[in-house]
Amino acid sequence: MGFLEIKHISKSFNGRNVLDDISLEVQEGEFVTILGPSGSGKSTLFHVIGGLLVPEQGSVMLDGENITGKRGFISYMPQQPALFPWRTVLENVMLGQELHEKRDVEKATAMIEKAGLKGYEYSKPSELSGGMKQRAAFIRALLSPHSLICLDEPFSALDDFTRLEMHQWLLSIWAEFRRTILFVTHNIDEALFLSDRIIVLSSNPARVIHEVKVPFEHPRERDLLLMDEFLTLKKELYEAVGRL
Repeated sequence: MGFLEIKHISKSFNGRNVLDDISLEVQEGEFVTILGPSGSGKSTLFHVIGGLLVPEQGSVMLDGENITGKRGFISYMPQQPALFPWRTVLENVMLGQELHEKRDVEKATAMIEKAGLKGYEYSKPSELSGGMKQRAAFIRALLSPHSLICLDEPFSALDDFTRLEMHQWLLSIWAEFRRTILFVTHNIDEALFLSDRIIVLSSNPARVIHEVKVPFEHPRERDLLLMDEFLTLKKELYEAVGRL
């Protein structure tokens, strides 16, 4: 499962409208990216989906159930890995399982190996590179029992080379486990390389102003970034963002 419906969501702070009548859907197993400039309300929308904020108007539906204002229904990965420094990699990735009393050390160990972190199971976060920390954080999200994973600009702090490596790794893991992913970024290349669909938000307040269905097959390789069709879609998205 993992079918998300956002219906007419509006949210304001101190009289300032941040989200204005936002409606969108994410199909089961789909990778959808929300694209918009910094300050366009992308993270606020995630907080509404996760139940951390309650909208003045609208509803959030997951697999037909109204989860508006309810916590614990999605897996959320913030911009920073947010690993507990006193816990090992294995203990960190199992946190979501522990919260739902579903510890599976064998599965967690296998996922750590798939993430290229074999040998680091008992290492602390301080011993990992930035990319390794992000892999551990994503494995923690995958190991949670939730059908929807929300990723809030998880690669923004990485250098370009590590970011591209993480893109390919993320897609390989997603292709295998096919969880529903809602991804937030302000990076157009990142959005095009990763997504099935891209939804562009305006800012002040955030509204859905454009949508692109990404036609590229999986798996995706680095040379995609230089293909004419990729560059044409990139231009379309630049123009959409430029209208903000």
